[in-house]
Amino acid sequence: MKNIALIGSTGSIGKQVLEVVRNNPARYNIVALAAQNPSVEFSRQVREFRPRHNALASMEKEAALSAADWDSADIVFNAAGGFAGLEYSLRAIRAGKTLALANKETLVCGGDIVTRLAAKNGVEIIPVDSEHSAIWQCLNGDKKAQFKRLVITASGGAFRGKSQKELDAVTPAQALKHPTWKMGKKITIDSATMLNKGYEVIEAHVLFNAPYSKIETVIQPQSIVHSLVELRDGAVLAQCGAPSMEVPISLALSYPQRLATTVQPLDFKKAFCLQFEPLNRKDFPLYDLALKCGKEGGTLPCALNAADEVAVKAFLDGKIKFTAIYDVVAGVIATTPRDEAVSFKQLEEVDKAARWKAQKIIFKMQ
Repeated sequence: MKNIALIGSTGSIGKQVLEVVRNNPARYNIVALAAQNPSVEFSRQVREFRPRHNALASMEKEAALSAADWDSADIVFNAAGGFAGLEYSLRAIRAGKTLALANKETLVCGGDIVTRLAAKNGVEIIPVDSEHSAIWQCLNGDKKAQFKRLVITASGGAFRGKSQKELDAVTPAQALKHPTWKMGKKITIDSATMLNKGYEVIEAHVLFNAPYSKIETVIQPQSIVHSLVELRDGAVLAQCGAPSMEVPISLALSYPQRLATTVQPLDFKKAFCLQFEPLNRKDFPLYDLALKCGKEGGTLPCALNAADEVAVKAFLDGKIKFTAIYDVVAGVIATTPRDEAVSFKQLEEVDKAARWKAQKIIFKMQ
């Protein structure tokens, strides 16, 4: 029986984690639950899984953070949304817990701090994002394995093939219609702008100690090939499957074992094709901005994430155009100095400053 502390239990990934637990009652036990806000969903989860500890960050932040270093937890599954997820990851790592990581901001905002602390404490970080899980699987779970190139796939989001002119008039409802994945609103918009793919390149750089020159992105519209690894002899390994988060979630919990899932298997008795296209970077400039911030490193990726969170919310609230998300984020980065990332407290200040700058830019646009 493996004891799990789940952070972000009411979000899209958190609910899928609980479904895996529900399907494997003899293997998994929820000992701690944490979410951001009160909800009927959270109350129902507490009644069903009866964790030893449960807390809501909006009501009692320290109690919620305690879920990340809960004594009896064997693994901490971080499915929190946004910058707040970084603090949970740091708490889990300091406690020496295995960390199943579905929170992008942990590595995007605090990659240097997180990796140093994980190495110091001997903590294994298991990737849950489908792309990074795919790479990890192709490397047989060895993040130090040799490779020539990592190829991260992208569906292209809701606006694959659209020009900058066409994107200028899109609505939140249109942007939220992802062609292959069912995800939360924030990540769906980031997929539409392709910033999410830029985040994933930064994550891959941190997770697999990969130079940016060895990481590429390619459009794979069917979302069947989740990522690829090219080895030094030219062989290319791919991890394929239906677009579902159940496999990476299940594997993160069961590793090194693989358990049966409810995912629909690919039907090779029917004809289907796997299509690959180059990424149109000209019409999705947030991707290149993310790579620029990632390469410069330090505190810039943290500022990038904060500005984007504010800009995406403004777009969803109807305050700015879709293409203005880039204008807001680029404006913040242009006025943000780069410093070495040394502490969570420092990153908190960077996050706050970037949010304030983003809000100021948005106010001037209205």
